[in-house]
Amino acid sequence: MEVVVNWLNGVLWSTPMIILCLGVGLLFSILTRFLQVRLVKDMVMQMFKGKSSEAGISSFQALTIALSGRVGTGNIAGTATAIAFGGPGAVFWMWMIAFIGAASAFIESTLAQIYKEKQDGQYRGGPAYYIEKGLGWKWYAVLFAFSALLAMSLLMPGIQANSIALAVEGAFGLPELYTGLILIAIIGVIIFGGVKRIANVAQIVVPFMALAYILLSLIIVAVNITELPAVISLIISSAFAFDSVFGGIVGLAIAWGVKRGIYSNEAGQGTGPHAAAAAEVSHPAKQGLVQAFSVYIDTLLVCSATAFMILFTGMYNTVDPNGGFIFNSLGDITAGPAYTQAAIESVLPGFGAGFVAVALFLFAFTTIMAYYYIAETNIAYLTKGKQSLRSIGMFVLKVVLLLAVIFGAIREAELAWALGDIGLGLMVWLNMIAIVLLAKPALNALKDYESQKKQGLDPQFDPKKLGIKNADYWENEHVKDDKNAS
Repeated sequence: MEVVVNWLNGVLWSTPMIILCLGVGLLFSILTRFLQVRLVKDMVMQMFKGKSSEAGISSFQALTIALSGRVGTGNIAGTATAIAFGGPGAVFWMWMIAFIGAASAFIESTLAQIYKEKQDGQYRGGPAYYIEKGLGWKWYAVLFAFSALLAMSLLMPGIQANSIALAVEGAFGLPELYTGLILIAIIGVIIFGGVKRIANVAQIVVPFMALAYILLSLIIVAVNITELPAVISLIISSAFAFDSVFGGIVGLAIAWGVKRGIYSNEAGQGTGPHAAAAAEVSHPAKQGLVQAFSVYIDTLLVCSATAFMILFTGMYNTVDPNGGFIFNSLGDITAGPAYTQAAIESVLPGFGAGFVAVALFLFAFTTIMAYYYIAETNIAYLTKGKQSLRSIGMFVLKVVLLLAVIFGAIREAELAWALGDIGLGLMVWLNMIAIVLLAKPALNALKDYESQKKQGLDPQFDPKKLGIKNADYWENEHVKDDKNAS
């Protein structure tokens, strides 16, 4: 099995994948005239403007659901593994993929809003919906939906559960199986409560955990502030092969930085659009901007917090691809949460292991909630018009995801990450191709949004005026909702 898994990862995460992600992000950055810089103020303002309704959630709740998926074990364990296998230069490439990826996140999330539907009284949308409605390729939409189901219910939850179990065992000595059982008990209560309960939990837990984690990293940085010039220089020089120690693995720095950056911030992956579609907004571009900002929060803040704690304290190893280590300050310790734990322990003895275990628990369990919501949305897509089949599918999904959590908690970390990479790779390839072909409606929506803003208006979306076809909700249901609201 290991041979097959490694072969698939080699195919999915080959050089063309790196070129695709960087190229598409750069293309959208140019086409949107670098909205990730121009419209930062709008991104922040729109976060707090949308209000929830019976059918939808608020912009902030949609942001926190998306961040639940984005801010997870990738921010702690993923950043550490990027440094372990790509060196400090990998951090720069994580930043780069976040910056240009914000444009990709805007495009895919705006598309999700344009082509969303109202099913069973609530908004549904995502890549499967916009592929079918925008491209007219039902087979491709179904392929994405099945890939997302496979990744979100079976492959990806194991990474989150595995990281939690390892961190908790290392900090508190609790066996991995017990941690897995606690996880499924908590997650089960939440996912059986539906999207509203997921949104309510996410909007409280996500901001709290992110702020606490960033605050601790600032303390670590402050204690080691004299290292700031050296660390920044190390990251930049390693990213461009100028560093004498890490320069020889610049290719790995790029590969691991892009891979772990995409895993963490999910820009272009196709996960964020599911939450974006659930938001109640008057114009698709509004939620597109909010989701673009979530990429910044994830990578430029939370991932950077991990990277700085590790690099400022020097608590990391970097593997030499030819054998041994290029840099080794932690012995044979497994790459992952242990790096961050060691970094915090070096400044705050007796605190690091427990704090990282709690942070990982909160990060990863909210990520699993987001995975469930994404999988549920794709079940809803595949069973449109088949209510009885949908009910069965939703129940089976819950059971499968909870079993995947238990299995992930007790299996080997390396295999958990490898399987997760396969699930992620499938979604990225399928979604990236789709959003390149479908960019025009999202770009038109952005132009319309900016035009209305310049006129001093609160942007309202009219797909017919923009020549956008098959935006059925906006043409029909949205008009009814407006009349009912008034």
